[in-house]
Amino acid sequence: MIEYIPGLAGVPATESSISSIDGKNGILAYRGYSIEDLVKYASFEEVAMLLRDGELPSADALYDFKEALHQRYEVKRGIREMMWALPANGHPMDVLQTAIASMATFYPDAGAQDPNSAYTQSALTKIIANMSTLVAMWARISTGYDPIPPSKEMSYAKNFLAMSFDEEPDDDIVKLFDACLILHAEHTINASTFSAMVTASTLANPFSSVSAAVGTLAGSLHGGANEDVLNMLDEIGDAKNVRAYIKNRLKNKEVIWGLGHREYSVKDPRATILQGMIEAYIKKSNMVLSKRFETALEVERVCEELLGAKGVYPNVDFYSGILYSEIFKIPRKHFTPIFAMARSSGWVAHWHEQVGHNRIFRPTQIYTGADFRKYPKK
Repeated sequence: MIEYIPGLAGVPATESSISSIDGKNGILAYRGYSIEDLVKYASFEEVAMLLRDGELPSADALYDFKEALHQRYEVKRGIREMMWALPANGHPMDVLQTAIASMATFYPDAGAQDPNSAYTQSALTKIIANMSTLVAMWARISTGYDPIPPSKEMSYAKNFLAMSFDEEPDDDIVKLFDACLILHAEHTINASTFSAMVTASTLANPFSSVSAAVGTLAGSLHGGANEDVLNMLDEIGDAKNVRAYIKNRLKNKEVIWGLGHREYSVKDPRATILQGMIEAYIKKSNMVLSKRFETALEVERVCEELLGAKGVYPNVDFYSGILYSEIFKIPRKHFTPIFAMARSSGWVAHWHEQVGHNRIFRPTQIYTGADFRKYPKK
């Protein structure tokens, strides 16, 4: 008898050396390095190379990779013109998915048949480089402004912020944003990564695989949850309203956005780091946040009291929206594209790993339909 496991919960789908999770102890590591150390000591570019190559790069290799990103930041004119033709109110994730898929037409020979070729490796780097440019471009185009050309001197994080806001950000903001990119870069076989792997297993080109991942990340039960957290906090309005709000949602069996994670029975380590970064920045800058942060802290406290025994704690989405909205001043519709921008480094690493020991995914099913029957004669 084949056992049906909804959502494939706990079912190993692959072997991977890219990242690991210890859900009972709240540990996430990339290639064996804890995210706490990577956020403290590394840059996003260094982490992208670690995910891709398996080891931390030398200083010379990191310099060369940054130069490669700089040379590939620019987006082809045809893609830019296509983006101008799209409806201004189109969701940024739909635009990003369309743009990434269209990039395959410029790299027709980038494929799984020779994943280690210089041509395909260049295409993988192009995906990471262009993700930041595309997200920043749509933030401008959707409001009627011409995109800001990318710089060939700035870091990945700084370049994105400069393209988005048409001004050079200060060092503290850049460091904070770079840490956010690192925290979102990889997270084992989540829904979007699995989507990329399934597509890669057909030997599809990397652009198709990443496009599939972007579409999967857009869902509110995955990357889109960060927008829903802000909506929830705004609906609550004030910390004094939290207990009644949470109890009512639990009574009606409604989702409490940003709480709970299939892999963690304790607080998501990324949420802990994000919360700490917010508090540290507030203290250093004397910045005054809206009621959202205070409300979020009370939601966490009440939910720990009511749901902690069930292992339901904040995940990465719980605090990321507050950070993006309150400190970076980024509109909420762009939160998930930024998530995708960071996660592209993990997706291309998984694409490369998948095609390196490939077997097409073909799970089975448990049929629950009608028994075999004959078509009725007329």
